[in-house]
Amino acid sequence: MTDAATPEIDAFTRPYWDAAAEGHLLIRRCGACGRAHHYPREFCPYCWSEDVTWERASGRATLYTWSVIHRNDLPPFGARVPYTAAVVDLAEGPRMMTEVVGCGAAALRVGMGLRVDFRDADGVAVPVFRAALAPTPPLP
Repeated sequence: MTDAATPEIDAFTRPYWDAAAEGHLLIRRCGACGRAHHYPREFCPYCWSEDVTWERASGRATLYTWSVIHRNDLPPFGARVPYTAAVVDLAEGPRMMTEVVGCGAAALRVGMGLRVDFRDADGVAVPVFRAALAPTPPLP
C-alpha cells in the first residue's frame, strides 16, 4: 500500500483491521499486569510481558487534546484540510491518536464524550471519533 494514510496490514495486526472492518475497535490487554494498551504491540509496554490478548473496546472515549490542521502537504491529507487531529482517552484506559469528525472545533471541549466510528481509507476501515451524542452521517 502506497497511500500514506493507509496502514500497513501484517499477520499480527490483521485481527485489528478485520475487527475495524466490522465496526469494532480492538485494544490489547496484558494477562500479567492487567493493563490495556493501544497501539497494538506483541508485548506489554508496561511490564514487557508477551502474555497479551486482543479485547474488544467499548468504543467510548473522552477528548484529551486536539489540533485543527489547516495545512498538510502529504497526500491524501491535503485534500481533507481542515481536519481535527486528536488524542483521546479510551474508556478502557489507553490513550489513542485519532481524528475527530462531524464536530466543529468551536464545539470541542476537553473531557467531552466521544464514540468510535470508522473512515474508509482505500478499503481499510480506520478508527475516528465523533461526539457521543452526534448523529452518524456517512463518512467520505
